[in-house]
Amino acid sequence: MSSHHIVREKQEPALLVLGLDHFPEELLGQLLEWSPTVITTPHTAEKLNVLGIKVDWVISKGEEGMLQSDVKLMPPGDDTWTATALNYLIANYYPAVNVITDEPVLDDLLNYTGKIDLVVFQGHQKIYAISSGFSKWKPAGEQIRVLNNTKGLNYTGLEQTGPGSFKTIKDGFFTLSFEQPFLWVAEALD
Repeated sequence: MSSHHIVREKQEPALLVLGLDHFPEELLGQLLEWSPTVITTPHTAEKLNVLGIKVDWVISKGEEGMLQSDVKLMPPGDDTWTATALNYLIANYYPAVNVITDEPVLDDLLNYTGKIDLVVFQGHQKIYAISSGFSKWKPAGEQIRVLNNTKGLNYTGLEQTGPGSFKTIKDGFFTLSFEQPFLWVAEALD
């Protein structure tokens, strides 16, 4: 007996690909498994095309990066590439997006936390915004990093290993509580 899954449009997170340097191809395949909407830049569109990956949108003022048929153009106007893509996704009711980038774009994402679920993949780390009271199960010895300054940080299930660096004490849940609206946290993909 086989199982069949019906994936509705926008059910899976969209994929915003800003850069692919140092990003594992295996993980890219996993993020593409359910055929998400793929948005990219002209330079990265060329890399995706070489890998045989279908692109839905290219953020561009011209025809650059239009290497595949049925690719739509997303003019950036005065916005950054990131803002252009996220504004489109929010306006079209996408609930979540995975962002692959070579360089940190966290400042560009500040205004979007709370409007769309964001997960950022940079190199070999996964970065996401959390609200106070966040809790997650992890095995013992896993590394967690808090990427921005915190006010009133309290944690359970973790031990601090350096400024902004923690590791899980044992298999189980850890929690983070703090005073600001959200924190960026990172965990290793390996």
